[in-house]
Amino acid sequence: MPPRMECGMGERNIHLDDMLATLGSSVRECLTIIDKHGVATVFVVDESGRLAGVVGEREIRKALVGGAELDDAVAAFVDPPTATSTPRDGRAEVLDVMRALRVGEVPIVDGEGRIVGVHRDSEIVGSFPLENWAVVMAGGRGTRLAPLTDDIPKPMLPVAGRPILERIVLHLVGSGIRRLFLSVNYLGSLVEQYFGDGSKYGCDIEYLRETPDRPLGTGGALGLLGDLGETPAAPVLVMNGDLVTAFPVTELLAAHAESGAVATIATSTYEHQVPFGVLESRSGRLMRIVEKPRPSWPVNAGIYVVSPMLLGRVPRGEMYPITNLFEHCLSRGEAVGLWPIRDQWQDIGRPHELAQARGIGERTR
Repeated sequence: MPPRMECGMGERNIHLDDMLATLGSSVRECLTIIDKHGVATVFVVDESGRLAGVVGEREIRKALVGGAELDDAVAAFVDPPTATSTPRDGRAEVLDVMRALRVGEVPIVDGEGRIVGVHRDSEIVGSFPLENWAVVMAGGRGTRLAPLTDDIPKPMLPVAGRPILERIVLHLVGSGIRRLFLSVNYLGSLVEQYFGDGSKYGCDIEYLRETPDRPLGTGGALGLLGDLGETPAAPVLVMNGDLVTAFPVTELLAAHAESGAVATIATSTYEHQVPFGVLESRSGRLMRIVEKPRPSWPVNAGIYVVSPMLLGRVPRGEMYPITNLFEHCLSRGEAVGLWPIRDQWQDIGRPHELAQARGIGERTR
């Protein structure tokens, strides 16, 4: 059996091995798993821990009606899983598949066929909770997206059937984050009503509330963490709430830890198509001609990791762009790392960007 691993915030505190049986397990043992842990599916693994198939209460009942005995090995009644996922699949996408197929659990299978976790409606069984907190900035007005944002906060605009912010929450929880703070301002009550305390997502969600007539900017909300009366024990992940992205959270956190930097900025790549032939010269003489080059630069992707020691530097109750914090670090000679995002990333700030994220294509510029 795989090592015993805790689930997230599940009501029954299910462990991964609570949902697993072997090909030699009896029908009785599988029924006991289903009854004791309130699961719909038992995942059957072979001697190497690879997923061999699944068996559910309905299949067991059918087998018993057909003459099977409770002490019979379950191997004869195992079916292929309706769906599987990989460790890199986004939680939102997996939940959409579960909803479409009307299944309550989908196994997470690694490249060697071993089951390493299970997606359920409100948790991922088998994931290791991270001690890192996450702060998501969700208070922006989104004026460039008006009139779409007249009655709904920008982070709550839907993409592929879910609000952008919900996709972020699911991604963070699926990556092991269990304590989230949503910074809210414009129509913040709609955000709070939608997400509640986070229990339905398998996490704890708390709210950093800005004064409606006094926005704090991308960094100012971090000062509100001081009202909690506690200090995070690990670096804090901070990100904008209007991003459609599947970046690997654990890889970013690991890169930050290994770099020794006090903060790390995730970067995307911006390319510019020069429509002319560029002339490179030296001392007034042509050296070479570069036809229509596409120079590129790393740009701020709106995702950061900050060491807990930096939180006390954020002024209280003031507009404070988070970039000011990084510039302050540089002025003190402190290292600020850069980490390139190589996965999906889309900022939602203008109508054509929202259209791209929805798969519609550019309609407005």
